[in-house]
Amino acid sequence: MHLAAPLVLAELGWMAMGVVDTMMVGRLSAESIGAVSLGTTALNTIGIFAGGLLLGLDTFVAQSYGAGDRADCRRSLINGVWLAIFLMLPVMALIAGTIPVLGWLGIDPAVMRETRPYIAAIDWSIPPLLLYFGIRRYLQSVNIVRPVMLTLVSANLVNLAGNWIFVFGHLGMPRFGTAGSGWSTCISRVYMAASLAYVAVKHDPDLLHTTWRPDFKRMRALLVLGLPAAGQIAVETAVFAAATVLIARLSATALASHQIVLTTISTTFMMPLGISSAAAVRVGQAIGRGDLRGASHAGWSAIGLGAVVMSGAALALISIPHWIARIFTPDAALIGASVVLLRICAFFQLFDGFQVVATGALRGTGDTHTAMICHFTGYWVIGLPVGAWLCFHYGMGAAGLWIGLSLGLILIGAVLLGFWTRTVRRFHPVDHRN
Repeated sequence: MHLAAPLVLAELGWMAMGVVDTMMVGRLSAESIGAVSLGTTALNTIGIFAGGLLLGLDTFVAQSYGAGDRADCRRSLINGVWLAIFLMLPVMALIAGTIPVLGWLGIDPAVMRETRPYIAAIDWSIPPLLLYFGIRRYLQSVNIVRPVMLTLVSANLVNLAGNWIFVFGHLGMPRFGTAGSGWSTCISRVYMAASLAYVAVKHDPDLLHTTWRPDFKRMRALLVLGLPAAGQIAVETAVFAAATVLIARLSATALASHQIVLTTISTTFMMPLGISSAAAVRVGQAIGRGDLRGASHAGWSAIGLGAVVMSGAALALISIPHWIARIFTPDAALIGASVVLLRICAFFQLFDGFQVVATGALRGTGDTHTAMICHFTGYWVIGLPVGAWLCFHYGMGAAGLWIGLSLGLILIGAVLLGFWTRTVRRFHPVDHRN
């Protein structure tokens, strides 16, 4: 709880940025909400995959910290930063390339008019975002989590002010509309990266006196562990990207309701995601000091905590869906469409908690392959095909697509819980220091 609570708040702070963006542009039009949906989907599908390549820092830094090897912790951070730098330009180019691709997919022209400038703006947030990812993984793995939380909370104030200024044209600035939300996000992410860099140096001044020459062997080790973790994230974000594109073919209202629901369940997901990060750290630290029983207890405690918070999320989605939808829009038709989807999503919340926390616990042991395989099978082999069939062939629309995704998530959660049960009986920690 001591480690997880600030990380949960940090994840909620991260998600709040998207909520603020959606709420702000929601005052413009349904097309603007759809543009933020498509633009955020493009950024998450590619940018979060690149950030996932840095997830190996969870394992390496936590295990080194548990073993008392601070020099090796610094070595991992430095090469994580270099890896982030090498990724920046290719990732930005790929995100920019999604603009013509979306145009070819038959997206509503009115939505595309708002989407193009939004993606062009938010693409510039990739460099600070990747640096933030790397430094954050290091800090939380050495038990420095409160500054991470405070940075995310204060970054939301920066983002809120930026949206108010750039979206609506206050304080003498031009009215940028939807694109202004993207520029506001860029500014807030520069603030996040700079803040965490300051915290890292303040807590460990030796970082300034350590060689920052890249170690390609260490970067390769980070990639070996991070690539499957990034693949798992890509599989998950891409399936929701595909769902967004499919729903965009229905209508602007269907796309807007999908974005409202996606923003909501992504917010609930942030709670077990923070617990998952704590699980990876605690399990990794226990393995680093040779305490396999402690690693087992840490993993199970995190899974239990995740189940509690996601049960509460399910209850909220069942009992107050109208209130949730009204946070985003006053449009009655949009509220009605969103309520149907929110109630469907309530049924997979518990299993969503199981899958994400078990993934973190497994990552602490050095296992990043299992989650990738489970997510690919559950989403792409089962969930999305079933959902697409219900949506278009059976005529259920967006609700059918979400039913299919729910089925996939339930299966993923159950299988990963089984894999964690098996793993605690025979740990195979990663040795990266030789």
